[in-house]
Order: sequence, then C-alpha cells, then structure tokens
Amino acid sequence: MPCLRGLGTAFLLTMFAATGLKAADSANPWTRSDLVTAAQLNSQLPAVKAGKVILIHVGFRVLYNQGHIPGSQYAGPGVKPEGLVALRKLVEKLPRSPEIVIYCGCCPSEECPNIRPAFRALRQMGFSNLKVLDIPLGLETDWAAKGYPLTREE
Repeated sequence: MPCLRGLGTAFLLTMFAATGLKAADSANPWTRSDLVTAAQLNSQLPAVKAGKVILIHVGFRVLYNQGHIPGSQYAGPGVKPEGLVALRKLVEKLPRSPEIVIYCGCCPSEECPNIRPAFRALRQMGFSNLKVLDIPLGLETDWAAKGYPLTREE
C-alpha cells in the first residue's frame, strides 16, 4: 500500500508531534475478546457490505483516502475532538447491539492515538458489541501485505 510505505514511521511521528498528538493513554480500554484479527475481518467483509457489521475508520483522512478497508465509513481521527463529534454523529441513530469494528492503521495499535478515544466514546454511548481491528504492526503489514483488499478515494 503506497500510502503507508511512502509515509513511513518518521513522518507519522513528526505528524503526531507537529499536531500535538500522542497515544496519551496507552492503557487499552478493551479486552482480548474485543480484538478482531485481519483474517477474521477479511472473512466478515460480506457482512460489512450487507450492513450487518459496521466498519469505521477512526484515523486521519489522508490515510483513509489513500487506502481503507472496503465498506468502512470515515469518522475522523479519534484523538481530535472534531473526530469524536463526527464519530458520535455517524452512529447516534444506530441500535446499540450491532457489531461495530473500528480501526485506524496509522501505526501499530499500541502507539495509535486514535483507537482508544474512539473506543471509549462508543462504549460511553452504550455500544455493547464493539470490536477493534488488531493491527500489531500497521495496516500495510497486517492487512495489505496479506493480500486483503483496500479501496482508494480519488
């Protein structure tokens, strides 16, 4: 995926520093059972397409545009107040029980500034079937390099 290969870790760290972003709270608000592997999510893509699983990208617009998982909806970066407002608006009318999977992919999940605030916001809204795409290394390695599909915005 050219978006992440071209950006690289140094650029992402610079981007976080320049905008004051950081994974301020590294404590995961989810349990191991709340994680979905890339293989599991890939097998669920037909359910995403059918609207039975809601897939939401909670990262930066540039990364979403350059390559996102098909069927995912863009909410905005979870680390920014306007991203959380957009996320809440996106899901506010949904019932609280459907499976929702969130992901970012800007970097390894342990370093991601977007996933934790987004997960917490959705939990606070009462979503009970909330999952996180487990991205130990990055979307390029954990998704694209495995041959799973990406959609690019023009």
